[in-house]
Amino acid sequence: MTLDQTKNAEASQSTQVAAPTKQVKPFEPGSYEMQNHFYPRVLNAQIHPLVRFFMNLGNERIAQRYCHLHPETPYEDILAVLQKESRFFRWGGADLFQTTTDKGIRQTVVIETNSSPSGQKSMPLLEEGQEQAGYRKLLERSFLPAVRKKKSLKGVLAVLHDKNPMETEGYASTLADLAGETVYHVPFYVNDPNPPARFVDGILEIYVKGDWVPVRGALKYVTQRPWTRIPPITKTLIFNPVLCCLAGGRNKLLAAKAYDMFNANHQESGFQIHAPETIWDVSHREIPFWVERMGGFAVVKNPYSNAGQGVWTITNQDELDAFMALEQRYDQFIVQALIGNRNWSSRGSHGSLYHLGTIPNKKKNLFVVDFRFMVGSSPEGFFPVAIYARRARKPLAKDLDGSVHSWEMLGTNLSVKKEDGSWDTESHRLLLMDSRDFNALGLGVDDLVEAYIQSVLAVSAIEDMSARLVTQKGKFRRRLFQSLNPDASLVEEICE
Repeated sequence: MTLDQTKNAEASQSTQVAAPTKQVKPFEPGSYEMQNHFYPRVLNAQIHPLVRFFMNLGNERIAQRYCHLHPETPYEDILAVLQKESRFFRWGGADLFQTTTDKGIRQTVVIETNSSPSGQKSMPLLEEGQEQAGYRKLLERSFLPAVRKKKSLKGVLAVLHDKNPMETEGYASTLADLAGETVYHVPFYVNDPNPPARFVDGILEIYVKGDWVPVRGALKYVTQRPWTRIPPITKTLIFNPVLCCLAGGRNKLLAAKAYDMFNANHQESGFQIHAPETIWDVSHREIPFWVERMGGFAVVKNPYSNAGQGVWTITNQDELDAFMALEQRYDQFIVQALIGNRNWSSRGSHGSLYHLGTIPNKKKNLFVVDFRFMVGSSPEGFFPVAIYARRARKPLAKDLDGSVHSWEMLGTNLSVKKEDGSWDTESHRLLLMDSRDFNALGLGVDDLVEAYIQSVLAVSAIEDMSARLVTQKGKFRRRLFQSLNPDASLVEEICE
């Protein structure tokens, strides 16, 4: 399809007068260059043999192993979840902690699920000869089959982004090769008053060389309040739709409710999403009460932020006072049990959880580490895409003395927001699935099986919530969403 064939004849009817200041970037077939889309460390990294072995197991063998570890779970039930194709949430990344209890019972815990996850640039190659790696795997198995189902819609292909050009350009250049056509890399920032993208009657249009051009399919890596400029449901295939962001992919409050509902519905199957105890629909003034209820240790979250923003670890009165003094955009919060060390973790209804962390280094320090597990959904079911880990800045202290802020020991996100609003990455804290870093994580194949299952269950729960928020006629159920998420400030931001 040529660009001339896709120009929108009604572009002159737009109320927008000035041309967008930010420009789209075209990627032609053959433009992919591996060194532009991976961290330098990853280019020469050799994937750990154990990780390669796991990534090639397949869902049937993974399900069989999981049921051997959990005999209470019927094989047919867990396999049915793994083989189900998502209608909305086709690409997700779960952030996971490896924890233990007072009795030494290990558990993989879901901290949050991301509907625009990073990870490709941090994953060593599974096959030396396939330099497009996970970019190609996700697009080929998940994105393109979804686009082909939208045969009636004409237009170009695009990648929407508001950060992470290393990965988003990797998707755009790989997609150009797979589709055999130009793919447009489109900046779509939350505070841009005149962006080069818009929606007209549910169809995404992008500004290319003086014309508004319709888009038939777009991969969305838009992380900052995407519902302010992308409708929940669109005619253009958006991968993933903002519906998934609101249903839990960028909404920790509704994610907690989705997990709870999923667990209730699958109680007889013996598998559950493991998440920290979560109190939802908490007003700002109620937060000290819930922190006290958890023994003075808690995690307070703005439900709609990401990249480590809007998360506060509370371990003493000073940290609580500092949080309460901040001005907040939204009306509702969630309060979660804090996972710390043996002597300082939240008291939950089912006891306390403690970080396993890394293997102690030569200084006998261990660090909190989380795992990002990225999965895709295809017509054949779910599949693993990429894995990486991130460690905290400071080692995990046995006891707290107030000398180090708790976030320095517990916060693992690599993204850092600079004063000008742009983003930087502390990549020195990245831990790869390679022969060097993997050994420090203390993981085995069974841990990867647990992590994959928990990631798929979390994505499935948000998929189920997404389906509940859509009418039989394919409309967004705004009133139901508002009753589930009673935050007027958020609801007012959702565009249609």
